[in-house]
Amino acid sequence: MIRKLAMTTAAIAALTATAASAQVRIADVAELSGAGAAAGAVWHDGIKMAVEEINADGGILGEQIDLVAYDSQTDPQNSRAMVQKAIDEKTYVLMGTVYSSSTVVNMLVAMQNGMPQLTGSESPTITAKGNPYIFRTAFGAQKGLPKLGSYIKDDLGAQNVAVIWANTEFGKGGHDAFEKVAEAAGINIVADIPTEQAQVDFAADVAKLKSSGADAVFSYMTEEESARFLIEADKQSLGLPIVGDTVIASQKVIDLAGGAANGVASHVGLTAEAPIPAIQDMAAKFEAKFGYGADHNAIKGYLGVYTIKYVTEMIGSFDRQKFADTMHGLCLDAANHPGVLMDVCWDDTGEISRESFLVQVVDGKQQITKTLPAN
Repeated sequence: MIRKLAMTTAAIAALTATAASAQVRIADVAELSGAGAAAGAVWHDGIKMAVEEINADGGILGEQIDLVAYDSQTDPQNSRAMVQKAIDEKTYVLMGTVYSSSTVVNMLVAMQNGMPQLTGSESPTITAKGNPYIFRTAFGAQKGLPKLGSYIKDDLGAQNVAVIWANTEFGKGGHDAFEKVAEAAGINIVADIPTEQAQVDFAADVAKLKSSGADAVFSYMTEEESARFLIEADKQSLGLPIVGDTVIASQKVIDLAGGAANGVASHVGLTAEAPIPAIQDMAAKFEAKFGYGADHNAIKGYLGVYTIKYVTEMIGSFDRQKFADTMHGLCLDAANHPGVLMDVCWDDTGEISRESFLVQVVDGKQQITKTLPAN
């Protein structure tokens, strides 16, 4: 009897240990090194914080999240290989990448394998390709830029605008979307200046902008390039309003550019300065944990993980196909799903819709100037 009891106790202990170690794998393929690390590392920190919170609260359907990071090295072909590796290693849902030039390549691998993918990329082409497994955590440029066009025309009164943009998938998407906005608003593009990824010297570009006859400058580049551009514009006393979408006024750019970022105006989909208590609480926890401020990349990584949690709990299983099917046309309200931070919807293409903001950088901080309705 004693021996039977001992065996039963041991069996129970073994089962308890197995249950405690049950895990579901979420992969993050991100720009953890290379030119995109300023964005990808922050995105990944937002994901890590959400995973730790969810695991501390019991996980998803009783299983702990096993978060595995895969470094794309900011290289599209390497990101493709990392997505394939994540699939081979039995990932449930994929997070990433942030850079559009990588996402348009690696999402094909995810689609071919029926892998749901939540991306931080913003190029309009990503949700225009008919991929039923891709979902954004941030606006595509075609959603945000019409809001900015109204600001340029009505608030700034600018008629002639110069455009400086990154010659990448991300930059081309923003550039082309802005061209359509400018045409619809009757705004003249008087200079069109492409730049390269990881470009260091912006002296000649700023000189072209100064002589262009523009009333304002629209900038659409990634974080480090945006900061270098602003520093050079300040050095040459460009003297024109500089506007952009999300990145140009992000916390990372402000940190890198210092005082040169003051005065920049931008449409932003997500910001730690939003007048929304849930976002402000998330940002405060993030800064306490990592020692630096949360930007839009941290926030969209964070809410992406919570989206995985809520959708999986809706379907009641770790079923990739059911997950993707449920995401199409889904709306999550922040009152009942606090981890998404703001009320949010996805359409049939995976495009996202929610409120957004106009901001201006004042004394090294984003200052909200207007809250804009979802579109």
